[in-house]
Amino acid sequence: MGICGSKNPSNKSPGSKEGLTSSGSALQKGVAEGGFGRANFILDNNGSLLEHYDVDTKKIGQGSYGSVTKAVNKSTHAVRAVKTISKSHVKNIERFKQEIAIMKMLDHPNIIKLFETFEDHRNIYLVMELCTGGELFDRIIDEGRFTEVQAAIVMQQILRAVYYMHENHIAHRDLKPENFLFLNKDPIEKSWVKLIDFGLSTYFDGTDLMKTKAGTPYYVAPQVLAGRYDEECDLWSCGVIMYILLCGYPPFYGETDADVLTKVRLGNYTFNASDWRNISADAKDLIRKLLKMNPRERYTAEQALNHPWVRNHAPGAEDVPLEGAQMNNLKSFRSLNKLKKAALNIIAQQMPDEEIAQLKKVFTSMDKNGDGQLTVQEMLEGIQKSGLKDVPEDLMDIMKQVDSDGSGVIDYTEFLAATLDKKKYIQEDRLWGAFRVFDRDGDGKITRQELAEVLNNGDVGDIVDGHIDEILKQADANGDGEIDFDEFVAMMEKQ
Repeated sequence: MGICGSKNPSNKSPGSKEGLTSSGSALQKGVAEGGFGRANFILDNNGSLLEHYDVDTKKIGQGSYGSVTKAVNKSTHAVRAVKTISKSHVKNIERFKQEIAIMKMLDHPNIIKLFETFEDHRNIYLVMELCTGGELFDRIIDEGRFTEVQAAIVMQQILRAVYYMHENHIAHRDLKPENFLFLNKDPIEKSWVKLIDFGLSTYFDGTDLMKTKAGTPYYVAPQVLAGRYDEECDLWSCGVIMYILLCGYPPFYGETDADVLTKVRLGNYTFNASDWRNISADAKDLIRKLLKMNPRERYTAEQALNHPWVRNHAPGAEDVPLEGAQMNNLKSFRSLNKLKKAALNIIAQQMPDEEIAQLKKVFTSMDKNGDGQLTVQEMLEGIQKSGLKDVPEDLMDIMKQVDSDGSGVIDYTEFLAATLDKKKYIQEDRLWGAFRVFDRDGDGKITRQELAEVLNNGDVGDIVDGHIDEILKQADANGDGEIDFDEFVAMMEKQ
């Protein structure tokens, strides 16, 4: 929603978005030589969505671009959300492709997952993670205001998502309660929040200021209105969201958009005594630091996560130790061939949150600074805290093998892929979901060219001599130069 299309916090407009985001191919996270990027695992399909999914007729969301419905994959039985976007409503196709590309790059427990896209002559379909807990916006309306503990739990998750995006040079530019969904209907204290809607997101390089006026009046930073700003605009929006969570109304309010924007430009807000007398001084202090007029003085996401209010009110990441079996999986991951590693990354990416809940907690527990990525030091400390007697001497080598895209850190899905219990992935529907990603033309066979497209980061013109052939040889039991599904399953079942 742009500057002109505000939403009154107490009256939900019919144009509100209920659940999704996008991604395309114009942009991709850097992948080191020999690595593979997760964007390659998100299929762009030309053809009928209905060939692959049973789609409910009842809408679960409606936005300005299109509708959101629930769908079930016919092969894997995975339940998804499908956002249908009418091509006639897409004014800037390159901008839309960038939205999809950004979504493909992002890999974080607090960011919505995109699984695949479909396109026909009328619509584009985004197949995404289904969140059933509703918008943060609706919870605010239902609750009136959050307790400080509830607000801190939500803000910690929001700030982690923002920290991760900024570390990867992406500014969201439209953070607001409507753009956060709860994964399920669990109480706020136990629920996961997911950031959605990347339509205004953009890449930044840290040198040039952004100039496009983007955002929603209640949440937009003064520098955005002036047309010269950087990623710190997202932290201003975080400050506004935190203020609303604690009192139920926005810091900058007016009868019209113009009134609101005038107050935003001046940075005038107050902590009304009757509404804020029971709110801690730490909470007010963090809001002030997020709503600093000068972006150079404004807190970063990292600083906000380390503020006493977040540390003291949001329970620390639950100390969930890495289990011995998971450590063994991590060690053995490095000996797998590149095809099996990629397949495990695909399976991990597609698994529902409830089946990876324990591993997600382990990852969050180890991710001490909250940036959604594990360093060698964080891995080392996590292993030591787990009480495992032997810290592998070759931990650096293990990490290098788990780090599939060669970024120097272990991303969320990379961690899941390397620690997954075998009985969770040796299931026909899971394996079929992974096989389909490699079988680009859908003929039931994985060819040398298709392997190269996925495993060589989409570059079929620069295949390492013998590498793809060696993988084919390991999996191609009948020697016909292709891998069928039975051969793929047999390869995945091998120790």
